Amino acid sequence: MNVFSKVLEIEVFMKINPITQRIGQWAKLLRWNKPSGRLILLIPAGWSLWLTPNAPPDLQLITLITIGGVLVSAAGCIANDLWDKSFDRKVARTKERPLAKGTVHIATAKVLLGVMLFLSLVVVLNLPIASQKICLGLALLALPPILLYPSAKRWFAYPQACLAICWGFSVLISWAASESNLSGGWPLLCCWIATLTWTFGFDTIYAMADRDDDRKLGLRSSALSLKGRIKQAVALSYGCACIFLAAGASFASINWSFWPIWTVACIGMQWSIWSLNLSGPQAKTFGKHFQSQVFLGGLLLLGLILGRLQ
Repeated sequence: MNVFSKVLEIEVFMKINPITQRIGQWAKLLRWNKPSGRLILLIPAGWSLWLTPNAPPDLQLITLITIGGVLVSAAGCIANDLWDKSFDRKVARTKERPLAKGTVHIATAKVLLGVMLFLSLVVVLNLPIASQKICLGLALLALPPILLYPSAKRWFAYPQACLAICWGFSVLISWAASESNLSGGWPLLCCWIATLTWTFGFDTIYAMADRDDDRKLGLRSSALSLKGRIKQAVALSYGCACIFLAAGASFASINWSFWPIWTVACIGMQWSIWSLNLSGPQAKTFGKHFQSQVFLGGLLLLGLILGRLQ
């Protein structure tokens, strides 16, 4: 009886294991195994929600924005890998990605891309009726930059600026979902600019991990284009992000409790870049810098939340 049970267990495992492996590869394609990349998109959306006149937002809206952000981010990752599958095989950091390695078929990736976009549409259609039209318009406007951004490294010296524009839509859509308009005045404009500059900064450092491979392959990035001015440019980007977010908070009459947290986060951002060693291939170091921006951006969001609740 025990022998029969063990044989049955082995047969069940052999049937289930390929399925779990396939799902695992899909998760890698969607980058759902790396939550930091999803969080760093959702953080500016949170900034926007908590700067709106209707803040604090209700739980349903927060949930829909979170789900939508995860789905759109997944779609962007698939588009990126479809564009770059031939290059990814030649880059140390990306050679293990599913499309580059061949563990997910291109046809499967395209189906998953369609599924993510369809589910994103479902999320928009579940927003408040007054917000659906403007959010759908913004989503359609954001789609071309999101799908075309991966090609920017072939023709534009600063593709990180294109990513920043994609990130900026998270601010606009979140505001429109809450307010049913984009008449946000200075708080919305400042939040949008803060998101653009912050994104350009952290993605420039993230691109440092691939700079040698990108140079060999003839690809472009701000990490290559800025040359010896990387620290200065990123420090300026982080400084602008902090200043504009502070201005947005001030215009939105955020409570005093935001400011001590804002001070700590801004000092942390400057420390994170000026203390960084840019010499040599240090992919782990640049990855840690990316992680630090997730924490510091989240800290700023925490400050806005406390500033609204008190």
